[in-house]
Amino acid sequence: MSVLGRPRFWNVVFRTLHLMAFGLLLGGYALDVDPERVTPALIATLTTGLLLVMLELHADPRWPFLGKGLFVLGKLALLLLVPVFPGARMPLFVAVVVIAGIGAHMPRRIRHYSVLERRVVSHEESPAWRAIAEVPSGGRGG
Repeated sequence: MSVLGRPRFWNVVFRTLHLMAFGLLLGGYALDVDPERVTPALIATLTTGLLLVMLELHADPRWPFLGKGLFVLGKLALLLLVPVFPGARMPLFVAVVVIAGIGAHMPRRIRHYSVLERRVVSHEESPAWRAIAEVPSGGRGG
């Protein structure tokens, strides 16, 4: 088992918290709530997003070069434009939601396509996955 115990469990927990936090953030900005009041949602969105990226990288270091990783990096690029163009905050946030919705439901052949390897890859090929699979069945060895 992974150092994280149950990576799928944590992925579901962090993703759920991330969606809730971003929903509050988007709603707060859409309803023109005082920025000070949406700061906790912003911090929660950033924290859970970082935790999700760390989980993905732990599972497969190739993640930034896969279709699903590229979609996340695209969302981050748009979010980095928010401080530069605060007047375009809502269209940028809406674009992020659209990219997230499309990215989450793309076919496997796109989500798992590696731009480095120019092919669809599986998690079983990941160095991290192989290391987990090589742990002797009796425990951690040694």
